[in-house]
Amino acid sequence: AALIASLQLLPSPTANLEIQHTKLFINNEWHHSMSGKTFSTCNPSTGEKICDVQEADKADVDKAVQAARLAFSPGSAWRRMDASERGRLIDKLADLVERDRPQLATLESLDSGKPFLQAYYVDLQGVIKTLRYFAGWTDKIHGKTIPVDGDYFTFTRHEPIGVCGQIIPWNFPLLMFAWKIVPALCCGNTVVIKPAEQTPL
Repeated sequence: AALIASLQLLPSPTANLEIQHTKLFINNEWHHSMSGKTFSTCNPSTGEKICDVQEADKADVDKAVQAARLAFSPGSAWRRMDASERGRLIDKLADLVERDRPQLATLESLDSGKPFLQAYYVDLQGVIKTLRYFAGWTDKIHGKTIPVDGDYFTFTRHEPIGVCGQIIPWNFPLLMFAWKIVPALCCGNTVVIKPAEQTPL
C-alpha cells in the first residue's frame, strides 16, 4: 500500500529538459576547457546523443587545484567561515536539491540510463539525506582531552587537510557526487572532483 501511495505521488519526468551546464565548474564559475576540446555524452538507454560537454585535461585540473588551494589558504573566506555556517550552506543545498528534485531526477535518468522512478526515489532521496546528515555534523567535529600519566595535558584536534581530489563512478553519479564532496566540505576541506566520462552531467 505504501508503494502504491508513493507511486501516485511520483511526479512526471521533466519534458524537453534543457541541459544548461556543460562547462567545467572551477572557482564558482563555468569555464570552457583550456584546449577547447569537447566530447559527446549519450543516453545509455537509447544511445542517442544528449549534448557535448567540455573535456578537461591536465591544464584544467591544474587550474581547478590552484583555485581550490586558494580557497583553502589561511585567511580565506572559506577557512574563516564558522562550522555552523558551513552546515547552513550544506542544508541550503539540500533545500535546492529538494526543490529541483524532478529536474535532477530527469537529468540523472538521461545521463545514466536508469529509470526515472529509481533516480527520483533512490538517487535523489539519498542525495538529500546525505546533505542533511552532514549539514548537522559540521559543528560537531571536535577533539578530545586524553588522560595520561605525569604532568601533561594531551588533546586531539581535528583539522581539515586541504584540497581533496575525488573520482566518482558512472552508476550513481549524483549520489556518489554527494557522498564524496559533502563529508569533505563538512570538515572544511575544498574539493576537485572528476565525474565519470559516461555520466558527466
